[in-house]
Amino acid sequence: MTRPFDPGYGAQPFKGLCEDYPDESVYPSGQFRLEWGPIFHRGRLDGSARVLVIGQDPAQHETIVRRILVGEAGRRVQGFLAKLGISRSYVFINAYLYSVYGSVKAKTRKSPALIEYRNRWLEALLVGQQVEAVLALGQAADEAWQFWRATPAGQSVSVAYAAVTHPTQPESSSKGEKAKLLAATKKMLQNWNAALQVLSPHVQHPDVPTALMLYGENWVDGDRVGIPEFDYPAGLPAWMHEQDGWAKRAGADDLAKRRNITLTVPKGVIA
Repeated sequence: MTRPFDPGYGAQPFKGLCEDYPDESVYPSGQFRLEWGPIFHRGRLDGSARVLVIGQDPAQHETIVRRILVGEAGRRVQGFLAKLGISRSYVFINAYLYSVYGSVKAKTRKSPALIEYRNRWLEALLVGQQVEAVLALGQAADEAWQFWRATPAGQSVSVAYAAVTHPTQPESSSKGEKAKLLAATKKMLQNWNAALQVLSPHVQHPDVPTALMLYGENWVDGDRVGIPEFDYPAGLPAWMHEQDGWAKRAGADDLAKRRNITLTVPKGVIA
């Protein structure tokens, strides 16, 4: 059996971007989990991407897998792309290379070094390339896009753009209250429907020609789509990309949870 995988960062300019990335002088350790290293992207770096997705910051599953948006948020966005007919021709980057610890201060968000490095990624993925639409997930991603659009390179590129509610905002805002979760999910899916209607006419080269089907008031079968194996580094076990829950921050206090990620092989994998 052959197993597809993402070959990584062997070609320029991405090789150089992964060799020379910001450290704690740009990403303060009090605001980011630098100890787990930077996580750069997910998706196509070969120029075939038609949609660029800007996310926020990596969580524990991304930390282990070394690719971004591979958990529940990623599956929801994968479903969004499927509604545009995009099953492979996409690329994801994050507003921040490192996992956010607490909150990001305004001074850090506006750091010229942070913005300049991120803009190098955006320029590599957009200038002279064939991306037709850009999707930003949440406020940090939208801010990242706006900073880049203000540059000469950003102004030189013409693509459709939509900023949407972050895919796990309903869970984070409802704090376990079912009624609030349902209301927040309905509101978010309305927001996503508006974005689909903005972006869909501009995705002229889908992987699979698809009639646009909008979301309902809650998730239904088919709205969430699994992360394909060809997005992951070689050799990952299947259970790492088939479900969530196998990686958890563990410890009795915030410092311990920062230092520890516990991995658990799901039930049924081992006889």
